Amino acid sequence: MNCEVCQLKELDVEHFEIREVLRCILHTIFFHRALGLVRPKDIDFELLEITYVQCGDAKLEKKVDEKIDQFIDRICLSFFEVKNKQATWFTHKVEHLYWEQWYINLNVAQHPKPYSGKSHHSKLVVDPGESASGRRATLESSLHEVLFQIIKFVNEKKDHFPPIPNMEGVSFPYEITNPSSSDSAFRMDMFKRML
Repeated sequence: MNCEVCQLKELDVEHFEIREVLRCILHTIFFHRALGLVRPKDIDFELLEITYVQCGDAKLEKKVDEKIDQFIDRICLSFFEVKNKQATWFTHKVEHLYWEQWYINLNVAQHPKPYSGKSHHSKLVVDPGESASGRRATLESSLHEVLFQIIKFVNEKKDHFPPIPNMEGVSFPYEITNPSSSDSAFRMDMFKRML
């Protein structure tokens, strides 16, 4: 089985925007990969003029929030099929066959800390870049692009789905990880992007 990979466009965010941006992206993916009956719940993005939909599943929302709290600079949402491997004497092995992975990359702005020394030579350098409203408009536009990228991917990539499992919940089995730059899959993906 092939694993389809979607590398979402990198977004430039401020630290205080991370939680809402990741919630918006992750819940949009979950909604479009939901199984069975969902109770759609419209969510207004508090910082931007964007509304997205959640599946209305409290367990899923809690798991997403827990993983967001562990966020460093990238998140990978992986859907998989569970296969039982042949058992040995005292073990029962379960294998995860990944069929779809979503890489979400955020470039979090690092603001220099003001110098607190007493020297008369120290000055706080302010970046004369975009104003807050201009940066917010750029983020909003970029986030719209990512949401459309998700919709385009889910509409085009349907042939790789495994059989629908007998399970409770609104989603295929999944895991949300924070891959480090030392992970081989991430390194290979970055190498492909450089070519």
